[in-house]
Amino acid sequence: MTEQVTYAQAGVDIEEGARAVDAIKGAVHSTYRPEVVGDIGGFGGLFSLAAAKQMADPLLVSGTDGVGTKLKVAQMLGKHDTVGIDLVAMCANDILATGAEPLFFLDYVAVGKLDSGAMAEIVGGIAEGCRQAGCALIGGEMAEHPGVMDPDDYDLSGFCVGLVDRPAMLDPEAVREGDVLIALPSTGLHSNGYSLARKVCVEGKTAEELRVPVEALEGASVLEALLTPTRIYVKPVLSLLKEVPGAVRALAHITGGGITENLNRALNPAVDAVVDLVAWPVPPVVRYVCDKAGLSEAEALKTFNMGIGCVLIVAPEKAGAVKAALQQAGEAFYEVGRVAAGEGTVRYENEGALL
Repeated sequence: MTEQVTYAQAGVDIEEGARAVDAIKGAVHSTYRPEVVGDIGGFGGLFSLAAAKQMADPLLVSGTDGVGTKLKVAQMLGKHDTVGIDLVAMCANDILATGAEPLFFLDYVAVGKLDSGAMAEIVGGIAEGCRQAGCALIGGEMAEHPGVMDPDDYDLSGFCVGLVDRPAMLDPEAVREGDVLIALPSTGLHSNGYSLARKVCVEGKTAEELRVPVEALEGASVLEALLTPTRIYVKPVLSLLKEVPGAVRALAHITGGGITENLNRALNPAVDAVVDLVAWPVPPVVRYVCDKAGLSEAEALKTFNMGIGCVLIVAPEKAGAVKAALQQAGEAFYEVGRVAAGEGTVRYENEGALL
């Protein structure tokens, strides 16, 4: 007779999985909105779209993303409570580019060996990101992959759905010559360029070395600076769209590809964005990584956000009202350029001055 081999002996611990679900329930519930129907544990998450009945032409907007190799920095430090914020930010900020309000979020966590404590930290971070974005975490999956992933390894994916009324949608086709570029600052690298950042700042160093305060990082350690969560722009931008209707024509979320390869996504083929490179400060961590990598200005501008996480393209006659609203809300911002006739590309002024 064949000797019995259980699922646990094969490396999948169902009981630890149940403990992990119990450990995350409170965090998940903290994100719920009134539209959430039911609870976690079902085969699908339910969310009411009754609010869409009041819209002229409601559109669902969806986005999916991950955190990338920033996870390796978190795993090296053993700090798992912030990368979930990054996960939500990458998805929610993307759908915000249409003017959509994020409604609900789902996550997928793949692990080599399930640990309920670590899972509670990871999902706790995702829940914090959802609270910052105002969306509900209504479902997800924890998948244990013994023999495929190392025991301490994990990967994250996220999925976000939002809602926008078509007449109020932000649209690159609406961008006109003379529009104003108003940027909202980033909190650092956000979640992009980490393969390069790890290569020049982390590889060959111990965790202890990377925890030492660095003067160029204003006293932060490399690990602390690299793990600063991505900023979520949803609430301030949605508030601005409501307070100054019709002012913002389009929005660019500055992610992988930097300013050069993201701001152009908010343009139409008849215009260019002209960005003044002396209009905002570069955060210490961005400057530090660029220096370690010896990057040229042009290469840096298509690799990192360079201190800008979001660019609003604003009608010139309403730029003053937008600035006043942002200032009243306590939001930092920079006027970084203008829209000119062109071919849908990004151009720079004062080249050579950024770094």
